[in-house]
Amino acid sequence: MSASHKVETTFKSFTKDQGANYAAHRSPYDTKVYDLIIQHHTATGGHLTTLVDVGCGPGGATRELAKHFASAIGLDASEGMIATAQSLLTDDQTSKKITFRVGGAEDLPGIEAGSVDLLTAATAAHWFDMPRFWASAARVLKPGGTVAIWCVCGSRIDPAKTPNGAAIQAFGEKFDDEVLGPFQEPGSKHPRSYYRDLVLPWSTAVTEKSVVDDAFDEKTFYRKEWKGETDGDYLVQLPTLTLDVSEKILSTASSIIRWRDAHPDKVGTEEDVLKVWRRGVEELLYEAGVEKGKELINGGVGGVLLMVKRT
Repeated sequence: MSASHKVETTFKSFTKDQGANYAAHRSPYDTKVYDLIIQHHTATGGHLTTLVDVGCGPGGATRELAKHFASAIGLDASEGMIATAQSLLTDDQTSKKITFRVGGAEDLPGIEAGSVDLLTAATAAHWFDMPRFWASAARVLKPGGTVAIWCVCGSRIDPAKTPNGAAIQAFGEKFDDEVLGPFQEPGSKHPRSYYRDLVLPWSTAVTEKSVVDDAFDEKTFYRKEWKGETDGDYLVQLPTLTLDVSEKILSTASSIIRWRDAHPDKVGTEEDVLKVWRRGVEELLYEAGVEKGKELINGGVGGVLLMVKRT
């Protein structure tokens, strides 16, 4: 393990029930990210034989991308997440191509050298020991293969569609910093910076430099950001949400889970962290003239996509 790396334990310790709750309430990525990955991968010489999705969680991204491949493997360090992913497979043709199993991003256990066409990580790489991940990626990828890493990077309230939207956005950011900040792990900083400080193959932090330097060419690096600056400029486009649904989505965030683990006596009460958040949002909606019972918010989630080719 790299000296500065802290192992993520919140999601890793998930039970199957927690994995099911995560799968039920995490919003899916816009299909444009999958289209962009496949287009770039194939246009740069990549083949569509084997997909490996690392940190796959309950397998949503694995199932979407597997539609394009002959076979797919989803790996996650959490037994609960893998149990959930397996339970969501059906008897359709895509599911028959997928194998889910417990395994970490740093070692990619059971993946043969030079066997992978596309290696992906969806909102997971900030929990990886990235120097070790890049060394393993160099080992398993075929020449011409692609690493595609993407992540959600903060909710954005649409001020044109949400009364007092700018104030609600500011309130949410302050709440995240002041209330949830103490419950964020070191990896949490990476989505905030749109992965600008994530360790990449050419970083001096990479330990097996000779292996990784020979495997990845910085000239092939691709970066795309969605910042919610225009309508539809999201990695996750959310429908108009009630605050009940918003609470369920937010309940899957690791900092919320850690807060609740630290305050079990307050979970579900009026002092629960999400009840406090909700009252703050309601106050700003009422201030703008929204009637009780009609509290709705609209927006999406920004994100970033990074891709690099195996030489």
